[in-house]
Amino acid sequence: MSTTENKIAGAPISWGVCEVPGWGYQLPPDRVLTEMHDIGLAATELGPEGFLPTSPEAMADLLSRHRLHAIGGFTPLLLHRTDHDPLRDVIEVLERYAATGARTLVLSADSGLAGYDTRPTLDEQGWATLLANLDRIDAVAAEHGVRAVLHPHVGTMIENGEEVQRVLEGSSISLCLDTGHLLIGGTDPAELARQVPHRIAHTHMKDVDLGPGPPGAVRAAHLHGGGPGRYVPPARQWGMSMSQRSSGTCAGRASTAGTSSSRTPSSPRNPGGRARWPTCIPAPRTCRG
Repeated sequence: MSTTENKIAGAPISWGVCEVPGWGYQLPPDRVLTEMHDIGLAATELGPEGFLPTSPEAMADLLSRHRLHAIGGFTPLLLHRTDHDPLRDVIEVLERYAATGARTLVLSADSGLAGYDTRPTLDEQGWATLLANLDRIDAVAAEHGVRAVLHPHVGTMIENGEEVQRVLEGSSISLCLDTGHLLIGGTDPAELARQVPHRIAHTHMKDVDLGPGPPGAVRAAHLHGGGPGRYVPPARQWGMSMSQRSSGTCAGRASTAGTSSSRTPSSPRNPGGRARWPTCIPAPRTCRG
C-alpha cells in the first residue's frame, strides 16, 4: 500500500478572488474563509497578493481564527528576463510561508504583461533564463522546507504542450497538474500524469465545459488535447485539488481570461469547436483538509 497521503483543500479563486485586474467584484477574506470552513474544508491556498494581510503574523492569525491551514498559493513570477531576479520575490513569499506553515509554492511563468490575453515569444536566451530560474527557485524553496511546482497556465510563458515538455526536459521542478489550463493549452492532463507521475506534486481540478461560453469577462477559448485534430470530451471534476506528497495538500482554482491558439473540431455538442473556460466549484462536505 502506498504511503502517499492525499489531502484536499480550497482556494480563494473558487470564490472569484483573482489576481487579474478588473476581474470583477472581490469578496472579502472573512466571508471567503468562513464559507470555506463551513463547507468542510480545513486548508486553503493563500490567494492573490493583497487578499490576505501582507504581514506574515497577521496572515497566520486570520487563518487560525477561521480554523484553516495554509498550504501555499499561486505566485506569478517573471522568470524569463535577464534584467530581473525573481529570487527576491520568492524570499518574501517564503517568509509568509514560514509564519503560516505553508509548504507548496505554486509558480506561474508570468508574461510581464497585464492579464492573460497576450504574451511574448521566448527566444533561446529567454528559455535558458526561465529554466535556470525554475531550478534556482526550486532549490531555495527546498532549503525552506517548501516544495516548488510550476503551474502551466494560459497566457503565461508556459502554456502549451511543447512548452510543458521543454520544462520537463530542461529543469527539475515539479508540476502542478491543472486539468483546465492543461486542456486549453493542448495537453491531456491524464496522459501527462501517466507519463511523468514522479513530476506531479500538486493538482488543480477543474470542470471543463465544451459548450458555448458565457458573455462578458470570461471569453470563449479554443481547445484540443494530445495532438492536432484530437477531440477531448468535457472533463467533469470537482473544483479542488489533491497533492501527491506525504506532507502536501492542494486547492482548486478557476481559470483566468485569455486565449489559446488551439482549437477543437466542430461537433454537435461543440458547434464551431468553441469551449468555455473551466470553472471551480466549492468542495463538498466530505472533503478533508
